[in-house]
Amino acid sequence: MHTIIILWAHPRSMSTAIERIMRERGDFDCLHEPFLHYYYLERSGGKPLPHFDTEQDHPQSYADTRDLILQRAEKAPLFAKDMSYYVMPEILRDEKFCRRVRHCFLIRNPLHSILSYYKLDSDVGLDEIGLEAQWRQLQGLQKIGISNSVVLEAEAVQTDTEHTMRLFWNALDLDYEEQALSWKQESTPQDWQYVQGWHRSVSGSRGIRQPSARATQQAQTEFDQLSEQEPRLREYLLHHLPFYERLREHSVTQK
Repeated sequence: MHTIIILWAHPRSMSTAIERIMRERGDFDCLHEPFLHYYYLERSGGKPLPHFDTEQDHPQSYADTRDLILQRAEKAPLFAKDMSYYVMPEILRDEKFCRRVRHCFLIRNPLHSILSYYKLDSDVGLDEIGLEAQWRQLQGLQKIGISNSVVLEAEAVQTDTEHTMRLFWNALDLDYEEQALSWKQESTPQDWQYVQGWHRSVSGSRGIRQPSARATQQAQTEFDQLSEQEPRLREYLLHHLPFYERLREHSVTQK
């Protein structure tokens, strides 16, 4: 029985970059958002997702997607990156699967993630911001006795990639693999193609880039200006900020 690690993220939280690092380790089979088809083709009520080209042979139900993950883990250790809002609250009713998985959560300041998401999908909904679903999932796992979940902050990875990934891998009982922190720009994984419009930044990079203070201030200014035109974005931010702060209290860099 091989290890299954799932990184439960929210959109634009730098999750694809973390997935890329895990792929570069070389010791995990990797899945890219296996539950995305289930959510947008079965659960969302037909809400379109820009830059999403359906894969005809990909499972579309929750059960079939879960079984795909379990089957892949029969052959090798498995890492998957996915979104909490795709599977909440249904996953908490699947206690056997919850106990089979080592759960991780990746968070990013929602001001930055909302701004980034809006540029790709101006029809973004409250649930798609994703931090509330992550917090509800973490709480639900704790209620059934799963207390070893790991929370990772995107900003900490950007600020000190080596130290933060060392802490993250330590928490997962994984060896530190320095070579995984960079990659060849032209080696984009094939299974990203069906949502490639969401991942141009990672695909065009060679590793994690540290943000400048100027870029952070520009994001704040841009969000303030945008939210004057789209007040719901400010409402989204105020709604999800408390969940972000609660999740931060569990971060490997806060302990």
